[in-house]
Order: sequence, then C-alpha cells, then structure tokens
Amino acid sequence: MISWIKGELVSSWQANNKFYILINCQGLGYEIQTLESIISDINVNKISKKEIILWLKHIKKEDSDMLFGFNSKDQRDFFIQILNIKGIGSQIGMSLLNKFSLNQLINAITNNDKKSISSVQGIGQKMTERIILELKSKVITKQIEKENFNQNNFLNENRDLDLIFKDIDITLQSLNYPKKEIKNLFPKLINNIKNNKNSSLEKDSISFENLLKDAMNYLDKQ
Repeated sequence: MISWIKGELVSSWQANNKFYILINCQGLGYEIQTLESIISDINVNKISKKEIILWLKHIKKEDSDMLFGFNSKDQRDFFIQILNIKGIGSQIGMSLLNKFSLNQLINAITNNDKKSISSVQGIGQKMTERIILELKSKVITKQIEKENFNQNNFLNENRDLDLIFKDIDITLQSLNYPKKEIKNLFPKLINNIKNNKNSSLEKDSISFENLLKDAMNYLDKQ
C-alpha cells in the first residue's frame, strides 16, 4: 500500500472538474488526482520543480490504478471513511473535500447540516442522510480522541495542574457527578486555561478551589 509520496512537481492540470498533478519520484512519474485547493496553491505560489509531499489513497481496480493525493493525513483518512460508505465512490468523496474544508465537513456532519452536504453535485437527500448516519459517530469519536490527546499532553507538561485535576476528578465523583460528564468537561476547562477565557482561570489565580467551582458551575448548567 502506498501511503504518501515525496517528489518533484512536474505539472498540474484540470480535466472535467477533476484536478491532477504529476510528480517525479526517483525517475517515475506518478499521476495523482488531487484537490482544487492544492492546485490553486501551486498556481498562486508558482511552484515548479519543487519538492511536494502528499498523503495518498491507492484504489486498484481490474482495469485501472488510481492515486488520490491530500495535504494531510486527516484529509486522506476522512476520504477513506467516505469510500467505506456503501454506494459512495471516490468522485463523491473528492467533490465533498473540494467544496468544504475538513473542519467544515466535520461540523456539518456533527450538526446534521443536510443542506450543506446535499449542495454538493451528485449528492441527493438519501445519500446525505447515509453520510451523516455512517460518519457522525466516527468523527465525534475522532474529535474526542484528539481532545484527550491534547489534554494529556498539556497536563503532562504542567504537573502541578495535573495533580489538581486528579483531585477535582475524585471530588466531583464523590459529589455524584457522572463520570462521563466529568471526562467531557476537562478539555473545556483546559482550553479556558490555555486561552485565559475566564478570569478565575488566569495563570496567577489557578487553584483547586477556583477550578472546582468552575467545574461545578459547568456541570450544574447541563
């Protein structure tokens, strides 16, 4: 399986609303269907004979081999998730990623924004419903995993704060707040600390008492 490619850009072009680039990698020319945003970036910055890196999805059929290239692994992985939905092919996936950024697509799916998704050519109401049904739980799980990863990294770098959060966790559970709600709350508190969104969470005033008070305020409003 080909996961990514690094090579010299030879050319780029558009044909029938599809976008392509040709990359020279160790003397071999790889023709890759890609996104309009990548072609636009190449044209705006006048990239020529420059090294380019793309994350790839290789689709092999009886009569053809196709490569699809993306700027990020997240884009590529989302494209693969789309392909796993019954009845949806590669061009529908590319059309979605051409019209919307990855964050816009994730927001549309999590918010049941059928109007946005069905605005893509070739996607009707039934297909829109299928996309949301199939992908909603996956993108939400991915978001939670990313938030937890960022949270753990932040707490590992701030050991005193890590100890405070562990004490808050124990205290909230002893007050019979649900474990799931506590777990979902912590990333919000950490983002507030990072962004100084709440005066009681500014670095000079961070304490067990202040954080516990804010945590309880959040949970009591739910």
